[in-house]
This record gives sequence, C-alpha cells and structure tokens, in this order.
Amino acid sequence: MSQTSDEGLLLALLNTTPTVEGVRVDRLADPEDARAWVREHTGGDIQEDVALLRATRDTLKALVDGEAEATALAPALDGVSYRAAIGDTGIDWELAAPAEHALAARAAVAWDALRHSAPGRVRRCGNTEECSLFLIDHSKSNSARWCSMAGCGNRMKARRHYERRKRTRSEP
Repeated sequence: MSQTSDEGLLLALLNTTPTVEGVRVDRLADPEDARAWVREHTGGDIQEDVALLRATRDTLKALVDGEAEATALAPALDGVSYRAAIGDTGIDWELAAPAEHALAARAAVAWDALRHSAPGRVRRCGNTEECSLFLIDHSKSNSARWCSMAGCGNRMKARRHYERRKRTRSEP
C-alpha cells in the first residue's frame, strides 16, 4: 500500500467516531458496522481484530492530542516488519503484518511516518464544539483548521461574522 492511501486509512480510522446531530457515534462499536468498515478499507472480508483496531484508534487519538507515548502502539505493531520486494525498477519495502491486525499496523505506521515527515499536521478539527473529526493538513502554510471547509469551516466563519456584527451593533 502507498503512503497516501495509508494516510487516508489513518484519517478514516481517527474519524470513526463522528458527531452526528450532537451525538458521538462509534462506527466500530457494532460488529456488523465494524465489519463493513473493515471491508470498505480492505476491499475484502478479512478477519481484523476489531477490539485491537478500536484500541489503536483510541491510542492514535491520544497521541495526536499529546496524551500518550508512542510505546502505547506496541500491540498494533506486534509481529510487524518490512520485507523487500525486488522488481525491475528496484527495491520496494512492503509492510508485513499479521492479517488480524493489518489495518491497525498500517494506521500506526502511517501516523509515525507523518510524525516524522510532517510534524503537527494531524490534528483535531477546530470546530471542537460540534465536531469530533480529525484532519491531515497538506497546506503549504500548515494553516488548515477544519475537517471540511464546506461544513465546519463555513459554520465557524459564519459564527465569527455573526459575533462581530452583534458586537458592532451593541457598541454605543
């Protein structure tokens, strides 16, 4: 898998607890929903250890928030290594992980790659009152604040505009 697709997997895993109509939902809590999520991200029906996947997600969230140490990812990385794949154009390194926690391992490795290549680029949406999603900031200036400009970005900008107008109307 490519680093970009694994960044997408990392973000998708972090965002498995969205806030829907003011209530936090866990897409990995129900076994059927979890299997559907795993199928969606593997293209097949693999036997991912969903409890470990949830624990890895929670650890990754804590790491992004600065509330955990990287050693907490040890269960997701148990038995994981890289193996060389030699082709006509050179050597590629492929992640080798036990099938029951391949997604957890890929997400953990993607987080670590971003931690090194783009520190501080994985973060929570700035709309903390209504949103529980994360984003990976790929902007040149590292200034992205919202999970979605169309959703949270517009709501936050409209809220600030309303507050400014309200203040100017109440001033003497």
